[in-house]
Amino acid sequence: MISTDLTRLLGVRHPVVSAPMAGWSGGRLAGAVSSAGAFGMIGVGSATPADWVSGQAELARRHGPFGVGLMSWVLERRPDLLDAVLAERPAAVSLSFGDPAPYVERVREAGAVVMSQVQDAEKAGRAVEAGVDVLVAQGTDAGGHTGRVGTMPLLQRVLEIGEREGVPVLAAGGIGTGRGIAGVLAMGASGAWIGTRFCATAESTGTEEAKRLILNSDETATVHTRVFDLVQDIPWPEEFAGRAIRNSFSDRWHGRETQLEDQRSSVGPAFEATRGDYAEDFVYAGQAVGLVGDVPPAGELVGRLMAEAESRLEACNALLGERP
Repeated sequence: MISTDLTRLLGVRHPVVSAPMAGWSGGRLAGAVSSAGAFGMIGVGSATPADWVSGQAELARRHGPFGVGLMSWVLERRPDLLDAVLAERPAAVSLSFGDPAPYVERVREAGAVVMSQVQDAEKAGRAVEAGVDVLVAQGTDAGGHTGRVGTMPLLQRVLEIGEREGVPVLAAGGIGTGRGIAGVLAMGASGAWIGTRFCATAESTGTEEAKRLILNSDETATVHTRVFDLVQDIPWPEEFAGRAIRNSFSDRWHGRETQLEDQRSSVGPAFEATRGDYAEDFVYAGQAVGLVGDVPPAGELVGRLMAEAESRLEACNALLGERP
């Protein structure tokens, strides 16, 4: 068994967090991950009804501790979401994509660990100043909304900050195997925050067609783009584009964002009519998409990931050789 600051902080067996992905990470997935000894999280989107949270939390709670992911820029407009989440007494709350400072104290007073995804060193420093308990270094390799720095260089920068300030750091973006988990643990991370690989599990709430698209995509298949937010008029901060599987819509409009905004009144309704047709509709996924080869139960996936991670870490010990 691998013991890290994360496993001790959350009281779990495995240093793996299933990312809170809106549209994918409901209570069933979070519960299955937690039941397997890792830490499952529920994803709350900008349009999620507040009353949805309680039912999903009940599903997760049956299987162990769970967390909920929120977006700080959304909470500025929808404080009801924070109320709904804290009412369910999660073990952890992620405050990402915006300033976490206005919400940290309240979350901690509710007894939850505060996590925050950061996409550069400046954001990591601000999150530490705000009092978060765990930093998540989210590289541009990640699926969904993220920054522009790759996971490897970002993780090294954020680890320096975390070690100096005494804050555990998780790695996010491009991790889809036990090898990846072992790699970030060897670098000094306290755990791996994994999204795309958990999309392709039996318990995720994504459609079967979206899961098949993930299965059929390789590591070159994604694009980091704002076009899907622009066409839906979702006010994501411009600095956080979304990594999605490339399709005909993104091929047509990526790089033509100004024209898309100008034509949104006509393009938007046409786009809405294609929802569920992934030749036009979006599937957010990271560059680990090429590592996905099946759609197992989430608990089985956790077991496979950890067996491989432990094997790789044991192999790393042999690299040191005999000490004189």
